[in-house]
Amino acid sequence: MVDGDGDGELEARLVEQEEFEPSEEFVAQANVSDPAVYDEFEENWPACWEQAAEMLDWDDDYDEVLDDSNPPFYKWFTGGKLNVSYNCVDRHVENGDKNRVAIKWEGEHGDTRTYTYQDLYREVNEFAAALRDLGVEEDDVVTLYMPMVPELPIAMLACARIGAPHSVVFAGFSADALATRMNSADSRYLVTCDGYYRRGDALDHLDKANEGLDGVDHGVDATVVVDRLGDDGFGHDLKGNQHDWDDLMDDHAGERVDPVERDAEDMLFLMYTSGTTGQPKGVKHTTGGYLAYAAWTSHAVLDIEKEDTYWCSADIGWITGHSYIVYGPLALGTTTVMYEGTPDFPRRDRLWDIIEKYSVDIFYTAPTAIRAFMKWGSQFPEEHDLSSLRLLGTVGEPINPRAWKWYYKHIGNEECPVVDTWWQTETGGMMITTLPGVKKMKPGSAGPPLPGIDAQIVDTKGEQVDAGRAGYLTVNKPWPGMLRTLYKNDERFVQEYWQEYSDTDSDDPDDWVYFPEDGAKIDADDYITILGRVDDVINVSGHRLGTMEIESAIVGVPGVAEAAVVGGNHEVKGEAVYAYVITEEGQEEDDEMRGRIVEGVEDAIGPIARPEAVIFTPELPKTRSGKIMRRLLEEIANGDELGDTTTLRNPEIVEEIQRKVQVD
Repeated sequence: MVDGDGDGELEARLVEQEEFEPSEEFVAQANVSDPAVYDEFEENWPACWEQAAEMLDWDDDYDEVLDDSNPPFYKWFTGGKLNVSYNCVDRHVENGDKNRVAIKWEGEHGDTRTYTYQDLYREVNEFAAALRDLGVEEDDVVTLYMPMVPELPIAMLACARIGAPHSVVFAGFSADALATRMNSADSRYLVTCDGYYRRGDALDHLDKANEGLDGVDHGVDATVVVDRLGDDGFGHDLKGNQHDWDDLMDDHAGERVDPVERDAEDMLFLMYTSGTTGQPKGVKHTTGGYLAYAAWTSHAVLDIEKEDTYWCSADIGWITGHSYIVYGPLALGTTTVMYEGTPDFPRRDRLWDIIEKYSVDIFYTAPTAIRAFMKWGSQFPEEHDLSSLRLLGTVGEPINPRAWKWYYKHIGNEECPVVDTWWQTETGGMMITTLPGVKKMKPGSAGPPLPGIDAQIVDTKGEQVDAGRAGYLTVNKPWPGMLRTLYKNDERFVQEYWQEYSDTDSDDPDDWVYFPEDGAKIDADDYITILGRVDDVINVSGHRLGTMEIESAIVGVPGVAEAAVVGGNHEVKGEAVYAYVITEEGQEEDDEMRGRIVEGVEDAIGPIARPEAVIFTPELPKTRSGKIMRRLLEEIANGDELGDTTTLRNPEIVEEIQRKVQVD
């Protein structure tokens, strides 16, 4: 344990995790099951990453695995040429798998569509021809502002086919967010839709898209609109430069477009993510390294075989959907499931119904969803046959041990390994997790760094901490899936990710360290537990405590489904712990429950983490991607004026929490 003396070091206080072993049956069939893979990658680095490159078909072989001559602007598989669309579609058709299902899609109201690889090949080609006819050329950025409909991955692959990078904007984002991203990317082409369904209601998406287009400074050459709603639509007439998707596909029916050879370092897509300045950052991912890494991690961590039916429940508007709904699974030739709606429509068993219906083998979801499942109760998954499942995964944030064990027991029947994966938009793919056929699992701990990934936990001086202590996560060697820069902003790229622990005046790649701004602790087995963003830290009387540990202690109390803790101003301690708690169905929210929560925190962490207040709430303020907006909870705790709530999916909950705090 690090002594809290106000020197900026993090403390880790939770007890060691339990351990779970994968079954012999799982290990026997796993894609990666030899523990020697870790030593092999370390001893043969960076040539070890040829294993990832070999999962792809290259038009021209690469000359060099890694060019590290200009850190941190690393280049992977230099000289190699390939096409992502060909690797995700054509080669499977050519290899005899044209009738294998590529995409199984289910709409919120139960309507379904199935695309074989032959179907996908036809539609990707036709839309690629349509894009070219509209004037899209190689290296033009095409913005895709779409919900979870099959036309989204088809458009992504069509862009990749003609060498036009895409920029997917999450459909839940505002019109201003769309305009900001199109302006930043200098994008003159938009693919969108008339609307989509959410909890049974039809939403007018085209009206929002049109509002965003009005804010695009440079104008837009063409917009393509998918008719999702049909008779439920809002009666919009398309403007002069707007085109109906179905009409374009009819006009180009049967056309074929040769996949454009792209250099391994050519941009595949932009993904905008939030930044400390308030301006979104355009994360640039490239063709060769990104696809190789997405394919390899899908193979090694998610254990995907082409015969599988695989489901990642994320939205393609986020990087998880890019890497692990579209590019990784389709590069491996498997069947990937897409679902349009929410987990609780029309009933809270919707996801389990889909798993049973399609005999899903692998399920990858977020801890925020798992906590909702816990709150609703195990009776919903118990109504369904989930025996097809072989592997479970979590992504997006740390998962507390109680939620992990609930997932393992009630969804996996204590037979499916659970891979808890840490990574970021910027990393392109998983970085810290167990290989399910090799490593034991520790609930609450992501696991060790993947083979070939040099992740370390350091103190504020950049020195590695001892086992059992907390510090700051760093990555000390490049990896193929990494971002190459921030779009048109190399200076910010260096400042945001490399400044903290690197010698930025050095040309030696060993002097450059990637800092993802996460706190973490490491144990004697080199398992890493992510403690949250470095700004998700509460300084109580000089003790810097990660929010994740306190939240895990609270959720460990029977009757608690989810919790968020923040720091509030305190005259004596500087900051005190404020806990916002969601209880399970039927649980009394009374002083007895508050006492149990306080006692649970003190038992797990110590009196120093004792909550100053426990506020019960039916929901937490979350962004549309499911991230808790702790900033707003801090403002409520401190009685401050509230900041922007427009990015929330449930803005009404903020005022309700305020009222509860005032009453309490």
